[in-house]
Amino acid sequence: MLDTILNFLDSTGVAKLVHDPVLLVKTLIMYVIVIALLYLAIKKKFEPLLLLPIAFGMLLANLPGANLMHLDWFLQKEIDWGYILNHGGLIDFLYIGVKLGIYPSLIFMGVGAMTDFTALISNPKSLLMGAGAQLGVFVAFFGALLIGFIPEAAGAIGIIGGADGPTAILVTKTLAPALLGAIAIAAYSYMALIPIIQPPFMKLLTTKKERQIVMTALRPVSQTEKLIFPVLVAIVVAIILPDAAPLIGFLMFGNLLNVSGVTDRLSKTAQNELMNIVTIFLGVSVGATASAENFLQLQTIAIVVLGLVAFSISTCGGLITAKIMCIVTKGKINPLIGSAGVSAVPMAARVAQVEGQKANPANFLLMHAMGPNVAGVIGSAVAAGVFLSMFKG
Repeated sequence: MLDTILNFLDSTGVAKLVHDPVLLVKTLIMYVIVIALLYLAIKKKFEPLLLLPIAFGMLLANLPGANLMHLDWFLQKEIDWGYILNHGGLIDFLYIGVKLGIYPSLIFMGVGAMTDFTALISNPKSLLMGAGAQLGVFVAFFGALLIGFIPEAAGAIGIIGGADGPTAILVTKTLAPALLGAIAIAAYSYMALIPIIQPPFMKLLTTKKERQIVMTALRPVSQTEKLIFPVLVAIVVAIILPDAAPLIGFLMFGNLLNVSGVTDRLSKTAQNELMNIVTIFLGVSVGATASAENFLQLQTIAIVVLGLVAFSISTCGGLITAKIMCIVTKGKINPLIGSAGVSAVPMAARVAQVEGQKANPANFLLMHAMGPNVAGVIGSAVAAGVFLSMFKG
């Protein structure tokens, strides 16, 4: 009986921590990070729908002795799916949806169903601002190369600048799966911090006179245009850049469900029930990749710093592009809407609206900013397709 009790005590997580002081320190550090993320999600309401599941996934991954996630199984060049199905646990099975790229595409379908593309269709020039806001992606990519990251990892880090969590996850799970936890946390954290990060750059790169510019109303968009746009974009992007097809294809499919007028039930499901279910699975499984072994490394700090650089430069790229367009159009475009070229829909557009009204209470920039905002979603997916076509095996 005594041997049985001793064996039981020795098998507990407490025993593992007591016997391994290094593991104890690492686990405590991870718990501090988990508590910080939960605080940001619950108290500060920073991207709570994803930050909270990610934080709890991290907690599950760092329960000593639980072994709920086996990331090393998914890092092999030839994954033994039969072994995973026979020996894996719940989170291993949930992670399959990440590894196969299922969750990010389904999230994009929900985003497409929720997003109004009217502003972009009405003003196609917004695509230029969305393209300009991808500048940080490539700056961070080259920066990561310079400090020693391999090209695949550099591409995954750079995509943080697109301010698009699902896109960052899709690229990272393919090119640098060991970095998934750090990159996902960085991407969603910076998305949540948009109202804090962007305004200083908006004020730095625009004059008060420019911020006061009132833009004319957008032209009406016909139902035919709304139907043609998603189909046309899906075809064009898939032909030019096939690796971007899963994201762009499902984004446009979701939008078509919304604008067709005959699939309201499917559109509402994509926006609500399916989106919520996939968000839970995605957040928990991605968070579970952030074990102490993978997360507590110097490269995590480098990823966080490079992600901030990427996001900041992307914001500046969109603002500078819009500023040039303002000059070319002789003051018809408010440069603030360029900051919405990052693909955090609709938060970035709302920040442009808030800053515009601070400068001029009569300013209503939200719909105008949605044009570059939607263009940014397309732009980040295209940038992801570029990296995937260049580096995936």
